[in-house]
Order: sequence, then C-alpha cells, then structure tokens
Amino acid sequence: MKPIAVLALLATGVAIAQPPPRDTLVSPEIQSDKRVTFRVRAPNAHRVTLFGAWMPIGSEEPMTKDTEGVWSVTVGPLAPNGYLYTFNIDGVTVADPINPDVKLRQRTSASLLEVPASPAAPWDVADVPHGSVEVNWLKSRVIGDTRQVFVYLPPGYDKQKSRYPVLYLFHGSGDVAASWTQAGKANLILDSLIAAKKAVPMIVVMPLGHAVPFGSAPEIQAKNLPLFEEYLLKEILPWAESKYRVAPGRRNRAIAGLSMGGGESSNIGFAHLDLFSAIGVFSSSGGADFANRHKAVISDAKAVNAKLSLFWLAMGKQDAGYARGKQFADLLEQNGIRHDWVETEGGHVWAVWRWCLAQFAPMLFHT
Repeated sequence: MKPIAVLALLATGVAIAQPPPRDTLVSPEIQSDKRVTFRVRAPNAHRVTLFGAWMPIGSEEPMTKDTEGVWSVTVGPLAPNGYLYTFNIDGVTVADPINPDVKLRQRTSASLLEVPASPAAPWDVADVPHGSVEVNWLKSRVIGDTRQVFVYLPPGYDKQKSRYPVLYLFHGSGDVAASWTQAGKANLILDSLIAAKKAVPMIVVMPLGHAVPFGSAPEIQAKNLPLFEEYLLKEILPWAESKYRVAPGRRNRAIAGLSMGGGESSNIGFAHLDLFSAIGVFSSSGGADFANRHKAVISDAKAVNAKLSLFWLAMGKQDAGYARGKQFADLLEQNGIRHDWVETEGGHVWAVWRWCLAQFAPMLFHT
C-alpha cells in the first residue's frame, strides 16, 4: 500500500486503531481490617446505592460519586463468610459489572463477596483433596422439560470402587440448580470436612427445585411440592442411583434443603421414611398444613423415631421466618418426634446456610 494511502486510513481511524485504556477499577476491595469498598463506574447516573446480605432487607447504603464518575462506599468490618450484593443505579438493580463471581437467580442475579477467614472456614478454598462437580442435563417426563442436576463426587471417587451414601440437597425459592455450588460452596464444604475426617465421603445430588415456573400464580405454585416430589422419587433417585456408585438402602440416603428446599425436605422426607434416614431443614418449616398432611405418621412417634437417625432443624435468629420455624419445632416436640432445633445468628442468607451444611453433614451416615 502506498504511504499516502496509509496516512489517509490512519487519519480516518480505520486502520491500526489503539485499544481503549485498561479499566483498573477494583470492586469489591477487601481491606486488612475486613472493611470492604465497593465501586461502580456510572458517570451519567443520578443516584447509586448498595444492598448487601449483611444489611436488613429493604435498606440501602448510599454511594458517593467522584470526579471520574465512579461511585463508591466502604462498609464493615464484615464477619468472614460469603455475601450477595447488588447496586441500584437510578432505580435499576444490577450485579457488580467488574466482579466475575456472580450468583445466578431466577430474577436479578447478584454478585458474591467472599470475606476469607483465618484459619480457613469450611467454605473457603483450602489446600485439601478436592472432589468434582458434574453438571447433568436430564429430560423430565414428569415436568416436561430438560433441566440441570448438579452432582458432587467426593475426592478419589474416580479411583475407587466403593459405594457411597448420598445426600439429596435442595435450594430455595428464586434459586437455580447451581446455587448450592455457586453460592453455598457445598463442594468446598464437603472437601474440607472429608479431609478433616469430620464427615463421611458422600455423593451430593442437587436438582432444580422449581417444578412449576418461578413466580407462578399461587394456585399454580401450590402444585410445586407434589410435582417436585414425583420428579424426585420417580426420576432423580432412580437415575442418580443407577448412574453413580450409591450405597443401597435408606440408611445411606439423606434429604435436606434451605427455605423452599427445606419445606420440600421436611415433607418429602417425612412422607417417605422408608427411603430416607435423615432430614435437614435449614431456615424453613413443614408449612402450615404439615400436621394435617402427615397426621397418621405424626401419631406414631415411636415408629418415626425408630426410622429417623437425624431430624435437624436450624434457623437464624434474625430470619423473618423464625417464628414459623420455631412453631414447627414445637409441633414436633409436642408430638414426641425426636429432633434437633438449632439457632444461630443471621437472617435468611447464604452465610447461615453454609454454616448449616457444615454442621449437618458431619452427623450423617454413621453406622
């Protein structure tokens, strides 16, 4: 190409364009004292606020704009754990655009902040043998769509011929099938507990818990539990226990979940004591009609107590559903159903549910 032509192209900006300057903005920035600074570049915005899972629901933290159009705020110190957070930019809720750690949700996905503990908490990345997480896509005849099922396999699964007990673990309303690994760090928790010989090596099966579309009308939503129960028993259990090396029998099967998943666990587990030997209910209850739905089973506490090795209920003291959870525990107490009721600090948040799984898993599958 002739020099004059090259100069003409350069003059029009068509050729050899320079890349835009690298954005060096940092968010979130965790300081040594566990205070955290959040930043977002929004030069044309009029109002920007922060909401984090450490804050009361409905509250907000105003952010301040600098001369470069960057809004920021510093909060804390925050206790070591994982927290969801979002920005609200002129009325629109968004995830942090420069934080790649995103928690997917049915609506308004959020960013995830990890404040590390010292020494490491079970959900922190640690230098221990790690298992694997498989993502399966299964066509459901019961529900009528193709959906994900996440499966945790313990360290050494691929090198062993052993069979393992299995925990069926369910997420909450608004979550997705990936939630227990994305935000709950279930795989890291099991890795840490198994490495410390605090938990038995186990398989964890995590299906999508929405059997009807999220946000459906109440009359449609009422069908979620029975439809999910059918999906679990007719499709997920047979599939998981034929695909993976699962130890046979109810003694090697547990069921647990958080919020919506806790309600699914309490009702399905209680209705099928022939299939499950342990039930975990995190930040949830059996629902308003639990006593009527399971009247015949509740009336025979001796039989229930003989079958259940563990019925574990846990709730954050600041959870909006605390009263319902306590009423559920009281119902079990009044009817002589053996159970553990555990209270901890915290609301309806992943920091509590990580703790719940770390407490619950070590109690499973001891002969």
